[in-house]
Amino acid sequence: MTSLDYAQMFRLDDRHAVVVGCGGIGAEIAAGLAAQGARVTCLDKDPATAEAARGRLPDGQARGHTAYPVDVLDESALDVLADQLGDVDVLVLTAAVNVRKQLLDYSGEEFDRVVGLNLRGTFNAVRAFGSGMARRGSGSIITLTSIRALVVEPGQGVYAATKAGVMQLVRTLAAELGPQGVRVNAVAPGVVETPLTRQIRDDEAWGRAYAEKSALGRWARPEEMVGAVCWLASDAASFVTGSQVMVDGGWTAIDGRFTPPTG
Repeated sequence: MTSLDYAQMFRLDDRHAVVVGCGGIGAEIAAGLAAQGARVTCLDKDPATAEAARGRLPDGQARGHTAYPVDVLDESALDVLADQLGDVDVLVLTAAVNVRKQLLDYSGEEFDRVVGLNLRGTFNAVRAFGSGMARRGSGSIITLTSIRALVVEPGQGVYAATKAGVMQLVRTLAAELGPQGVRVNAVAPGVVETPLTRQIRDDEAWGRAYAEKSALGRWARPEEMVGAVCWLASDAASFVTGSQVMVDGGWTAIDGRFTPPTG
């Protein structure tokens, strides 16, 4: 007989989930994890953003949902908070930044800022919370990468390099933490309607071109990233590690932006 309870395998009851980066997609992920029964801690550099995400969660006081400000580039603050929060079963990392410029126009400061948050921030957060998971012998770590981990366009070079780098960290962490029972995976969104993509969607031709690139012919909504994250967090994905789940509407599956005649 199977050891999985098929009726409950997607549930996260009695688990503590930490979401790092709670604006936009992160806020939806926090809400989704809570809806599956998890006790959620919302972390963000901006205290108001963390608290706003926590405020959306059902039965916040009764369920013990919490919110804290923290900068993932502050290693000591992360370590203190990780000790304060105690056992963490699920860690979701969404914090990232992009500077859209061609590479030859990039400044050193801009390069360091993008690489610092996207790569070093991921490293810092995993080190702070992953060690406890390894000691306990269980846990699920989920990072958000991007279609840019696989495909690029002008102006996305440094961001794309960091997202590809995060995926290599995911694979290495899966190999290193797997023997301790910790799974590490990534979710790669396509183009999503968030405040960060407003510049693109405000340009009618640019926004339409992005929509038409996917097989579904539209942009994603932030809540459409939640299902993949909750699955990876749950027992339903108990044998999934080192993987990158594409939630891109078929963007990376399609060759080119032209449909040739087939008749």
